[in-house]
Amino acid sequence: MKNHLLLSAFLLMSALPVAAQGSATNPTAEEIVARMTAHDLARQNSTEGYAGMRRYVLENQKFHKRAEMLVEVQGDKDGTKHFEVVSEDGWKAAHKHVLHKMLESETETSRPEMRARARLIPENYDFAVVGTELVAGRAAYVLEIRPKRNEHYLFEGRIWVDALDYALARAEGKPAKKPSFWTKSIHFAQIYQKCGPVWFPLSTQSVTEAHLFGTTDVNIEYFDYTPRTPQSTENSIVSAAVTHRP
Repeated sequence: MKNHLLLSAFLLMSALPVAAQGSATNPTAEEIVARMTAHDLARQNSTEGYAGMRRYVLENQKFHKRAEMLVEVQGDKDGTKHFEVVSEDGWKAAHKHVLHKMLESETETSRPEMRARARLIPENYDFAVVGTELVAGRAAYVLEIRPKRNEHYLFEGRIWVDALDYALARAEGKPAKKPSFWTKSIHFAQIYQKCGPVWFPLSTQSVTEAHLFGTTDVNIEYFDYTPRTPQSTENSIVSAAVTHRP
């Protein structure tokens, strides 16, 4: 059940698109990753953060238990995340030992000093292009990735990179290191969607096989994600100042 470290790592991966650089042939893995890095930098420079909502649903097949949690998330310009639990229902032990731990871990790994350790960059991974596929009707490059270190925040699997925007469209895999001795296996799949010029996560599904708890599914639904632009932030400040004028 302790899959919060892995989930915290790949939940970091979302950014704004940049224009595709046309080429007569498919770009190399190095070129794709370099454009993704530029894409991430463009996101940080063009927004003041974002706000959104998440719904977590955890289900354990062995004990027939379920837990659900609604969470508000605020993202700063530098990528740091802040969570507020709006409501929670169901299996209390899962809330305490899994879902809340996921939020705590993701908060920690979203800080700038930690983000570099989990980012999809050559310092952390080896990349290889294995083909092209359609993701939600859009062409994407498929890259196999292998972590360079045996750490909880890294994973082994595949990523799908949008061929036009060079944004992360999908990610699948397993952690580079198991969270604990009691965990037999973990597999996750995360999907992103384009909302205007911005790419945000759409859904995350993970399946954990544990020696004592059997199979546990954690599904995350993302909705009402909106970026904060410099103009909208300025308007909010002016509005607040007018509202609280003595």
